[in-house]
Amino acid sequence: MSPWTSAVGAPQLARLLQSQHTREATALSGGRRLPAYRALADGVRLLVLEGRVPVAARLPAERELAAALKVSRTTVATAYEALRGEGFLESRRGAGSWTAVPAGRPLPGRGLDPLPPEATGSVIDLGCAALPAPEPWLTRAVSGALEELPPYAHTHGDYPAGLPALRQAIADRYTARGVPTMPEQIMVTTGGMGAVAATCRLFVRPGERVAVESPSYANVLQLMREAGVRLVPVAMADRLAGWDLPAWRQTLRDAAPRMAYVIADFHNPTGALADDEQRRELVDAARSAGTVLIADETMSELRLDGTGDDAAPRPVSAFDPSGSTVVTVGSASKSFWAGLRIGWVRAAPDVVRSLVAARAYVDLGTPVLEQLAVTWLLNTGGWDEAVTLRRGQARENRDAVVAAVRRHLPDWEFTVPRGGLTLWTRTGGLSGSRIAEAGERLGVRVPSGPRFGVDGAFEGFVRLPFTVSGAVAEQAATRLAAAARLVATGAAAEADLPRTYVA
Repeated sequence: MSPWTSAVGAPQLARLLQSQHTREATALSGGRRLPAYRALADGVRLLVLEGRVPVAARLPAERELAAALKVSRTTVATAYEALRGEGFLESRRGAGSWTAVPAGRPLPGRGLDPLPPEATGSVIDLGCAALPAPEPWLTRAVSGALEELPPYAHTHGDYPAGLPALRQAIADRYTARGVPTMPEQIMVTTGGMGAVAATCRLFVRPGERVAVESPSYANVLQLMREAGVRLVPVAMADRLAGWDLPAWRQTLRDAAPRMAYVIADFHNPTGALADDEQRRELVDAARSAGTVLIADETMSELRLDGTGDDAAPRPVSAFDPSGSTVVTVGSASKSFWAGLRIGWVRAAPDVVRSLVAARAYVDLGTPVLEQLAVTWLLNTGGWDEAVTLRRGQARENRDAVVAAVRRHLPDWEFTVPRGGLTLWTRTGGLSGSRIAEAGERLGVRVPSGPRFGVDGAFEGFVRLPFTVSGAVAEQAATRLAAAARLVATGAAAEADLPRTYVA
């Protein structure tokens, strides 16, 4: 097995290096004019740390890169040697050179764990992208579920595939979206994470490869790490441009991953939205490679701008009419409420049967009362009204967070997403890990970029969810600005915080 999981061609790497912001290059050099080899080494290092070039990606040969950059081969060779010395490059005779991160560098060790509500106190907790329940719809749904409960109470209560009424309601919703679906294609799970975990157990063995967006959802990355799979990151395009389809085609062809996990609808954390053509090409590439494509639709209904039905791309599964390639994951957690632990899988009937059979050894089924509540919402129109309420709340929060960050942190860079619940923010050349650590001391809790990457990428980012508004959003930005000042001036304790990634 090769030591690298993907490859970056010389023209592609040259474009990435040339696209780096002038301000970032200045930060890397400290305002000094650097030797050509040092500027090249620092540029590659920054691309790795930001996740724009994946870890374990094979770099082009020295001669090829020198030609693409119009520099001497000696310049490239010296840059590669500097990167090896710093731990950002590894090489092996006959296998080439591939990107790495230093052994001592702090790496993400867990997913996102929100503080318990009773433990928050004066801390503004921005660790979790989830909103309070949209009342009065939660109360109405639970009341409706209690009215429907008595017949189910006379049974054993175990429904491994989910309640028939809920499977039918979810299938009908897919059919209404233009993807004809039978109840036999639906399995109800305990949340979206339960759905992802079930598909991973079915399709991937420890040691096998899974392609993931870079960055991607932190909790799913951690789930896969603990399952023992080998993650193959594919860099997202910058500025919400979404999916780099040539990179995806090359990764699927070269790494031949057993499975790929994507969030095509208001991607978490970047907020990007894949258009129809990107979805079609991604499905075609996965089908050609024999890769099972897991499409996470958890955020699909949270369109905050241009929310008419004609503005929504088709579901990823719409481009897989045979049902042989795409497995869809959905959830009520983001669209309705995270406390209602209902998710689902949409797949070919034989895949659903396999998932249901395997469930006997895991959790047997999803709680009946919660399933009845979601069934009530879908069948009465309450779901659509609750989602409309949710969109308005998220839109108000997004606008407040964006305005507050622009006022207090003008050096931070981001593109405002048209939907979802997250803002992916570049932190002005400072370490996101250091800012997160300092912020927690100052009473604001945010996840740093490396949680959303593979092997230490995205040090220069933090994720801000759309969960606060008004004075709370203003206070959160004020505290983050204070944390950034501590990091920038070196006032944060060096012994306690990882270093900034700029030289």
